[in-house]
Amino acid sequence: MRSVVIRHSPERSIPLQPIWISLAACGVMLLGAGLGVLLRRWLPDHHLDDHARDLVRLGAGLVGTIAALVLGLLINSANSTYEAQRGEVRQIAANLILVDAMLDQYGPEAKPVRVLLRKAVDQMIDRIWHHGEPKDGSALYGSGTLASQLYAGLHTLPTGTPMKSALVAEALQLTVSTSQARLALYEQSRSGLPVPILTVLIFWLTVLFASYCLFSPVNPTSAVALVLVAFSASAALFLIIEMVEPFSGLMQISSVPIRAALPPLAP
Repeated sequence: MRSVVIRHSPERSIPLQPIWISLAACGVMLLGAGLGVLLRRWLPDHHLDDHARDLVRLGAGLVGTIAALVLGLLINSANSTYEAQRGEVRQIAANLILVDAMLDQYGPEAKPVRVLLRKAVDQMIDRIWHHGEPKDGSALYGSGTLASQLYAGLHTLPTGTPMKSALVAEALQLTVSTSQARLALYEQSRSGLPVPILTVLIFWLTVLFASYCLFSPVNPTSAVALVLVAFSASAALFLIIEMVEPFSGLMQISSVPIRAALPPLAP
């Protein structure tokens, strides 16, 4: 089970499990329903007259509409980001296939660069999907990275013929494009849902559950219905959190397209 990062400031982040966040939200909503039951018992009758009932229902309708809109917007935004990042992964895989094919067409002189390309791909997968430090101790940015070494290796290839010159130029262009996408994916892999949005949304839902039980008695059937509604709302939060950080967890974007892009080199 993975850890999701919920950001609440540029400097600090809290690692939490998406499943536990959603279950905690479900529990808080049910606590709100329990608070509504207690308030119904404790408040005097004149505090629960028809005027109060109408006011609470109108307010709950407004809060419910706002919460539904925010949930819909968050799901749509998270899904758009998820699909865009999955498209970027496929584009990186396609670029890697093209670069390797060009180097293969260049000739045996490009074999060291092709070997370096495969090492750079392994490091990229480790950084994006596993959030780990490079095993060889190399940096993510700057001149010490495998990507910069690959770029320098392409520049050292001799361009004695027009065909070789064109192949190197195209490979360099694709390498730069792939590096930009790689860095963007790495930064996005560490993103998360801002904690104020999550807190306010859970607060709204808790208020709704409290209003449900403030004027209506709770029997076994309505209690089961409340649990199912709370579970459904927390499931929506779970989907949002999962899609916000799509490189791990139950809905993670597969790294197979990139892993399968470069077959092992013949000895």
